[in-house]
Amino acid sequence: MSRNRRRRNPQNPQSGFTLLEAMIAIVILSFGILSLAAVYAQGIQVASMTQLGYIAEKKAEEAVETIFAARDSHLLLWTNIRNATGSGGGNDGVFLVGPQPLLAAGPDGLYGTADDDTKTPDVVIMGPGPDMILGTADDVVMPLTNMSRTIEIADVSGESGLRQITITITYTVGSMSRQYTLVSFIAQFS
Repeated sequence: MSRNRRRRNPQNPQSGFTLLEAMIAIVILSFGILSLAAVYAQGIQVASMTQLGYIAEKKAEEAVETIFAARDSHLLLWTNIRNATGSGGGNDGVFLVGPQPLLAAGPDGLYGTADDDTKTPDVVIMGPGPDMILGTADDVVMPLTNMSRTIEIADVSGESGLRQITITITYTVGSMSRQYTLVSFIAQFS
């Protein structure tokens, strides 16, 4: 008599999983794995949004800083620090109205003006190129063609010599459109 005999259940002579039970287990596991894949894909999208959000923030700050620098260096007169209306009504503002592509600044060094370099989109340097030296021609750059910048400059009512600057950067991540808005104030005197 063999001692390694399996005891059989008298009610169910065949023990183990049925095909139906195995298929249900596979479906449940598939849902779990697909859920993890969806969370992973969403994490990648959020990481991309975070990077572009940071770039948008810095590009808005950069635009405001150039306006302050132009005022402080007397590159622009106070009457020029406003939006250009194009109506010929005595408005000497230099900043274009409405969303503008992010372009390299023109000779005046200001972003969002008529002399911006339309042939050169603004870029972010992502890192050094093959020569591993940052600041050379082979650097890895990301053109900011999916971003636009709106510069709005308005007088603050009741406060002479004070204007509100609103910079709005609009960008797309996948199929989502996002915005970053920076509000600052500039006085006539530094």
